[in-house]
Amino acid sequence: MPINVARVPYLNTEPFYFDMERRGIQFRDMTPNLIAAAAEKGEIDAGPVPLVDYPRLEPDFRPLSGFCIASVGRAGSSFLYSEQPVESLAGARVGIPSEDPTSVGLLKVLFSLKYQVQPLAYVGLEDPYDAFMLSGNQGLRRRRGARGYPNKYDLGEEWQQWTGLPFVFARWMVRTDMDPKDTALLEDALFVGQEDWVDGLYRMTGSRDDLLMQPRDVLEYIQGYRYFMGVPEERAITLFRQYLDQL
Repeated sequence: MPINVARVPYLNTEPFYFDMERRGIQFRDMTPNLIAAAAEKGEIDAGPVPLVDYPRLEPDFRPLSGFCIASVGRAGSSFLYSEQPVESLAGARVGIPSEDPTSVGLLKVLFSLKYQVQPLAYVGLEDPYDAFMLSGNQGLRRRRGARGYPNKYDLGEEWQQWTGLPFVFARWMVRTDMDPKDTALLEDALFVGQEDWVDGLYRMTGSRDDLLMQPRDVLEYIQGYRYFMGVPEERAITLFRQYLDQL
């Protein structure tokens, strides 16, 4: 049976998948908010599970080694754009995307516990709002800012300045009953893919027109991420879960 993994179509996840296709690993393209449900339905065997969702998959899924997606300082693609300074957003309507539950959770933690500001409501991006959040490739395309919203906040940077820790957006998880040989194959593909993809950035010559990025922009963005857990990432996960429980 082939291994089925969730493939998230964001630039900061591309290193994970670079070495998989040649090994026969199959992809199921989906946004982060769909991964946990796909895992529960048996549609995937592994994937980068949003941090807010991974507890619900235990014990049927377990972390795959220490693979993760964590911003060291600036996230570079998770932003809040606002007409007013964030401290003035009490009673405001804040637009949020549906596809990135961890970034939305981080935004709510920052509002409630760091800024101590309570918006009137969180609404969809299709509704009227006073401030709005973007993440993933949408955030990358608007990384310079948004017309009419002079205040821009990088959520990863806001977290790091507040806690002194990186922020973990997702952890790779694998089905607990997966054949050990398949698990080892997937682990090796993740290791090799990251190294080879990142090495290729230094030889990249073409622009990423879909993201409005030059090679140096891509390199700078990826250098802001860690893809393997360390002690700071473990501490960040524990702290974030504690903060979520306070909301």
